[in-house]
Amino acid sequence: MYRSLLTIQLQAAFTAAGITLPEGFSVAVELASDTRFGDYQSNAAMTLAKQLKTNPRALAEQIKGALNVEGLCSEVSIAGPGFLNFRISPAALASKVNAIVSGEACDVAKTGAPRTVVIDFSAPNVAKPMHVGHIRSTFIGDCLARVARFVGHKVITDNHIGDWGTQFGMIIHGWKTLLDQEALKADAIHELVRCYKAVNSACAVSKKDEQGNEVPLPPDVVAKAQALHETCKGELVKLQQGDADNLAIWKECVRLTMEQLDKVYGTLGIHFDYTLGESYFNDALAPLVDDLLARGIAVVSEGAVIIASDGTKAPENDPFLIKEGDAWKPTPAIVRKGDGGFLYATTDLATINYRVNEWKADEIWYVVGAPQALHFRQVIDAAARMGHTTKLIHIAFGSILGEDGKMFKTRSGETVGLLEVIEEAIDRARAAADEKEQGFTPEEKDSIAQTIGSGAVKYAELSQNRLTDYKFSWDKMLSLKGNTAPYLINAYVRTRSIFRKLGDSISLTNDCALTEPAEITLATKLAQFAEATHDVLSDHRPNVLATYLYELANTYHSFYEACHVLNSEGTVRNTRLLLCEATSRVLKQGLDLLGIKTTERM
Repeated sequence: MYRSLLTIQLQAAFTAAGITLPEGFSVAVELASDTRFGDYQSNAAMTLAKQLKTNPRALAEQIKGALNVEGLCSEVSIAGPGFLNFRISPAALASKVNAIVSGEACDVAKTGAPRTVVIDFSAPNVAKPMHVGHIRSTFIGDCLARVARFVGHKVITDNHIGDWGTQFGMIIHGWKTLLDQEALKADAIHELVRCYKAVNSACAVSKKDEQGNEVPLPPDVVAKAQALHETCKGELVKLQQGDADNLAIWKECVRLTMEQLDKVYGTLGIHFDYTLGESYFNDALAPLVDDLLARGIAVVSEGAVIIASDGTKAPENDPFLIKEGDAWKPTPAIVRKGDGGFLYATTDLATINYRVNEWKADEIWYVVGAPQALHFRQVIDAAARMGHTTKLIHIAFGSILGEDGKMFKTRSGETVGLLEVIEEAIDRARAAADEKEQGFTPEEKDSIAQTIGSGAVKYAELSQNRLTDYKFSWDKMLSLKGNTAPYLINAYVRTRSIFRKLGDSISLTNDCALTEPAEITLATKLAQFAEATHDVLSDHRPNVLATYLYELANTYHSFYEACHVLNSEGTVRNTRLLLCEATSRVLKQGLDLLGIKTTERM
């Protein structure tokens, strides 16, 4: 990666110039904000000059004089008060293009510090369908896993499904009293949800009026609801105590749910190394709480067992802090309720123990929505107090909105199913193929529609900043124009069409001579693929890679318009074909890292 090479050489130049860097000073090289002056830039001289109280431009000149970038840069210039600008030489770019074409993994270097990373993502609940709310966790988590593996980390993906908890009392009661076996055979998850909703509604002791205010129900209805709630709690206790009938119902609910999940994940091309649900850790919860109490990490408070943070002075506007005296402390994590029940925090701490002890995790990434920020702050704080040094990271994300700016739901107000979203996208892509494309068999159109439809939904998600909300738009995500998956896939198809025209008559050599501005610009963008790939993990942002691929596609289209490929000859023709092949490989590899397939024709 040129950025890394330039950083190393720049650091060496400071040493060669006899400049001692202050402790903690970082010599940073970044992509140039204005490519008229160079491909990369550094403000290190300006920053250091301010600390040393010296002239920044004079310091930049001193550093430039000691800089050795022969064979890497064709020009090093100083702009403004001391910006160092670096222009990569055509020869170095040509070498990179050859390496992308002839090497493995598009010549992306592996990390120098590989880690064992556990990625916890998707995590739907048993007896409930996956819905649009699972899009962000599922796609972001899968992309991060692909990229982390690609750059050399050992990755373990775990789908920590919600297969245990208080809802199963209602589900089991609904199974026993309301279940329609024919409906279960036709659509198991839909029928389980119907039973759960009916029981949950019957347990309600109030309803909401048009203004959203709670309105108590009549006393006799409340009494029946409370009695039913106790019955459901009894079913849950029986399950937890190992009752054979309730265990059999629970296992069947899990089996039916996994069938649906396998279908969804299979359609999306997503694989998990493990699916260890909450139930897997059930036997570890009581011993965990006992250990926390024995070690003084947890205490009994008003009948419950809690882990209170050490607490330090913090901003008073932090919504996750409570004030105790003069100090602000995070809200304590409850690990056992007064009635003896365990909570998500308990399960998550038991899961951390397992992942650290069994999988030797160096890092654990939780790809979970921003509303769970307090929970993960509590869990991460508690894990540290337990003595864990494994790095725990909550990778938060915002919400998906409808085009009206409100939460994305069906017209009836129901949450939109994830499989329905994917199938709708595929159907729309198939309809577009029927309208515009000729010369494809129905089977080929189905395959292309599958690639375009599922890829469009994934890219619509992964091209967004994960922390912001975004509007879900069918027309935008399936457009052949703009920052969309169809546009990028079409750019890949365009690269392959050149080689289809040539057939078997072409044999590329490493004779790459970049002379035209459009050739150099494309080669420069290709060389940045490695940097974009590694940058994804710097703040767990798939949109960095998506943006890069979009810029590459635009750069390729500009090159294609400016430089004739098939009508050129000799070294010029070979150079341009090498650029087309390198672009093809990077687009295919980059889209694969996003979890998006390509097609040779479109």
